[in-house]
Amino acid sequence: MANSTISYLWRDQKASQGFRCGVSLHSHTSQSHETLDFLANLGNQYPAMRPLLSRLEQRSERMHGIHVDYANSYWTPPMTPKMSFVQESRQIEKLDLASMVSITDHDNITAPMLLRTVPSARQIPVSLEWSVPFGGQSFHLGVHNLPSAHATEWMKTLADYTANPSDSRLTEILRALDDDPNVMVVFNHPLWDLYLIGQEKHNVLVNEFLQKNGNCLHALELNGLRNWDENSAVRKLAGQWNMLLISGGDRHGLEPNANINLSNATCFTEFVHEVRREKKSNVLFMPQYAESWKLRLVQSTLDAIRNYPEFPPGSRNWDERAYHPDANGVVRPLSELWPRGKAPLAIRWTLGILQLMGTGLVSGGLRTAWNESRELGLVLGEHEG
Repeated sequence: MANSTISYLWRDQKASQGFRCGVSLHSHTSQSHETLDFLANLGNQYPAMRPLLSRLEQRSERMHGIHVDYANSYWTPPMTPKMSFVQESRQIEKLDLASMVSITDHDNITAPMLLRTVPSARQIPVSLEWSVPFGGQSFHLGVHNLPSAHATEWMKTLADYTANPSDSRLTEILRALDDDPNVMVVFNHPLWDLYLIGQEKHNVLVNEFLQKNGNCLHALELNGLRNWDENSAVRKLAGQWNMLLISGGDRHGLEPNANINLSNATCFTEFVHEVRREKKSNVLFMPQYAESWKLRLVQSTLDAIRNYPEFPPGSRNWDERAYHPDANGVVRPLSELWPRGKAPLAIRWTLGILQLMGTGLVSGGLRTAWNESRELGLVLGEHEG
């Protein structure tokens, strides 16, 4: 039987006592390519946005000879792999726990491979968030602790499937991953309707996916960047399929993961065995999860569009972290595509207004208006503890 426990640090300050380590799962770095094709989906889902997007697309083509290509454009989070690793480790170590960090950038393992050259991070697992097309939707699977010797080969296999999906091939791949006892596969934010196909249709696909492949998955994720209603529904889904629940912060900005796992493992492979063999998982929600979900999303967005003069070159300005094909189809940073090297005035004004939301005054106003902070967190603790 799956044995998942859930605790809340704002409710129980001693929740981490009796555990040896904290495990940070599912976070993103500057190596993660975050797609922009959701903008096109938003235009289809919300007709009021379509004229705005159309004007942007027409202006780009008319003035710069560049056709807006959402599917092949992307942005990257601001924090470098080392900065992300240090941030996640420090949050855990403040609880007097040893730290383990599994970074899962979208469809690449560059960050953990780079970090393995840093003495303090040599034991970091080779992990990623794999994009899995399925029935008109895309599911995200956290694939943790790939064998180093075969990681490159595995990446080719996973990329081939994403480019050429097939239900039978997907099951073959998941069975092969499951055959390696040291690999852990997590269904990340399973109830998030990523492509806005409709929640009912999405839920049908989730259950179909679990029916075909659930025996090769090792846990469902309680996501630190999704709201409690969704996470509560995931908890019910786990009960229906007798599956383990596990943490996954899904950090993209500067805020550290809003949940972690507590464990007595001495290395990441032992943690995987704890999940897979013992079917045991202890999820701890951090205090930031009790803050307003809407405010946290706004703050994460602001983190993505801010400039950071103190960061390493290439990560400092927002338009160095956003990419689009040029007129010849070569993907380049926006900073290299702007006329005269500067973003159009309208974009600068728009971003300036959004960045004002990051001031203490406006953030305080949003907290008051949305009124979901500590009180909501305490209610969650009372009802779900």
